[in-house]
Amino acid sequence: MPVIDVPASAAGRQQAYLAVPPVGDGPFPGVVVLQDVFGATNVLHAHADRLATAGYVAVAPALYTARGGGPRCIAGVMRSMNSGTGPVFDDIEAARTWLAAREDCTGRIGVIGFCQGGGFALLSAARHDYAAAAPNYGLLPEDPDRDLVGICPTVASYGARDRIVPDGGPRLEAALQRLGVVHDVKTYAEASHSFLERGYPASAARVVGFGYHGPSAEDAWRRILSFFAEHLR
Repeated sequence: MPVIDVPASAAGRQQAYLAVPPVGDGPFPGVVVLQDVFGATNVLHAHADRLATAGYVAVAPALYTARGGGPRCIAGVMRSMNSGTGPVFDDIEAARTWLAAREDCTGRIGVIGFCQGGGFALLSAARHDYAAAAPNYGLLPEDPDRDLVGICPTVASYGARDRIVPDGGPRLEAALQRLGVVHDVKTYAEASHSFLERGYPASAARVVGFGYHGPSAEDAWRRILSFFAEHLR
């Protein structure tokens, strides 16, 4: 699948990976796929490909490219995620708008994110026109009862052994319950942070305390695709 340029905030451009369903004429629902802290890697592309195989037009914006890349850019993106503000959110919305306008897309859009992207997915889904959200081990906003008002139906996955987002699943589930949002939140007992990310070096994963966990990952994907089928189609 191609790496293309799509709109970004302030009339700029950003790179993105586009994955389209291999069969069928469409139009198809769309999904915006948001990167983890490592950026638009082949791991992220594989997530987009999996969604395309399931019948979605998937676009994964490379959020670092709109600001030129490099350490300062990465730090700026992280600050935006932590504060809940900044042009990164405009870049994500520009990608969503571009995707919804494609002729092969129905205009019903979901958002999925991993790690850093999970935090962006939560806040973007509360602020813009998404039909479903799938944040995976994403950081919660400071006040989820306030910041997640208006969020769409949400399917979320966390690991009980996650040292980066401890108790993220229970805290998110409680907030969505209080807000009256349709949700499916599950915390996997044997999983840690980034348990959906197949492909990162095992040695690096062990050093920082995260890594792929196959049984949890496959069950999470089953739930995500079932939830998207219900709310996007």
